[in-house]
Amino acid sequence: MATKIRNIKNEKYWDYFILVARFLIGMTFIHYGYGKLVNHQFGISDQELITPVKDLSLFRLSWYLFDHQPFKAFIGVSQLICGTLLLWNRSVLLGAFLFLPIVINILIIDLTFMPPMLAQGFAWRLSFYILLDFLILWHYKEKMVVLWDTLWNNTKTKFQFPFWAYLILPVLAIGLEIFGVFPKIIANLIISPEATLESLSRVPELFWEALEKMGS
Repeated sequence: MATKIRNIKNEKYWDYFILVARFLIGMTFIHYGYGKLVNHQFGISDQELITPVKDLSLFRLSWYLFDHQPFKAFIGVSQLICGTLLLWNRSVLLGAFLFLPIVINILIIDLTFMPPMLAQGFAWRLSFYILLDFLILWHYKEKMVVLWDTLWNNTKTKFQFPFWAYLILPVLAIGLEIFGVFPKIIANLIISPEATLESLSRVPELFWEALEKMGS
């Protein structure tokens, strides 16, 4: 009986630890996401704006590029959504899954553009957050097994197709890609017919130029 009570206590402490981890990385993402939306992150000073590109550090140059829209708003909103999902019990698994691609991209960006000392500090911090996220996913491993079975097992086409149908997939995929261009062409013909017709008249020339380059 005592052992059972002790196990329940340990599970309760672990459950609370996971709640703390969710709160930490969730609020961190909300903080940084909000900062991007209110211009508290990214951007460079007026003095740096008139500095030649060759004299700017890679870090400051990246901060200038990341300050442009819609990139900054997209990242900010994504972090806000992910942080909120982590805080809400019903959506914690979705938030934990969404957290990984966002934070790994941030980690790669930091390692690429930041000065070595600063990048090292952020690498340790973000790696710790990634570890916490994996612990959250592990904590809900029973649901993860169900989710994995749903996503991975018994997923196939609704109908069986003959072997030749798979052989012509590349050709049909190219045709589908070309078909996707037609709505844009039609819209451009309506908006700017003369310029569009002139551009279309150069398509054969560009096509043969591309073939010559491939052959050379």
